[in-house]
This record gives sequence, structure tokens and C-alpha cells, in this order.
Amino acid sequence: MAEYDIKQLLEESRFDFVDADDKAFIVAFDAAMLERGYGLETNGHYKGYVWGRFMLIYRKLSVKAKKVPARIYLRDNEIALRLYFSNIDKHRTYIESLPPHIKGVFTGTHGSCAHCGEESCKHRKTYTIDGRVYEKCDGVTFEFGQPDLEKLPEYLALLDEFYPVKKLKS
Repeated sequence: MAEYDIKQLLEESRFDFVDADDKAFIVAFDAAMLERGYGLETNGHYKGYVWGRFMLIYRKLSVKAKKVPARIYLRDNEIALRLYFSNIDKHRTYIESLPPHIKGVFTGTHGSCAHCGEESCKHRKTYTIDGRVYEKCDGVTFEFGQPDLEKLPEYLALLDEFYPVKKLKS
């Protein structure tokens, strides 16, 4: 069970800059993540620094080794949903079948690697989609600006592809 109430958290005055539609998205996303066993860190409303005023960091609940599959950046004029993916080539067939507004985070120019580090950059994600090789900087990849509540099922299906919910053995 979550140690927080997302609705109550978003009612705090420090979140007054977040509009009602964005708050509705956050509440729905939070509920869906809790169903999948993910929730905010105990103190999950961190200052976002370069990402926005605050960020909500989602991690697996009740486990010691905690992956971060998602963050929501709370910016002055919008929110952004950022998802974290590895082994993208393993999911190539799935990604190639996605609608453009979802597939675009993999194939668009946002986050393209500028080769600012050495050739062996540890922060570069390289993968192939539709026969084209992409190199992305994992510091800024897979971000959905102004996520839409109507597209929430698509964002969640994408998460489920990379982070399948493990069923309990009976």
C-alpha cells in the first residue's frame, strides 16, 4: 500500500502551478502504477532542477533494488512523462507497430546523441527501428511532453511491454 495520498499531495500550495488536467493525469497515472506495484518514493516530490520545479519518481514498492520506470516532471507550463527503457532492440517489433505519437519518442530527434562524450559513452542508447539505427542520450530520452489522459492506456501498454507485471504462482 502506498505511504502517500496523491490527491492530498497535489492539493498542497506548492503544486498550485499545476493545472487541473495535469493533476487528473497524475492521479490516474499514479493509480495505474500502484496497480503494477510501483509508487512514489517515500519523499517522491523532489525538486526537479533542470527538469522542472518538481519531479515525481516512481519505483517498485517493497523491494530493495529499485528500478525507476517513470518520472513525471512538473514544469511551470506543463508536465512531462518520462519513461525509462533498456534493451530496446528486444522490443523492436512492438515499437514498430506503435502509433506515431508513441513511436516518436524512439524515432524522433528529441534526445539524439550529440556525441558529447567519448565513443564509449555510457549514457548512449543505440537501437534499430524500421531498419534505421538511432543513438539517443539516455539523459533526455523517452519523454512525452504534455501527456494526455486519453492516451494513458497507450503509455501504460508501453510500460507493460518493458516492465511486465509478474503474476503470482498459485
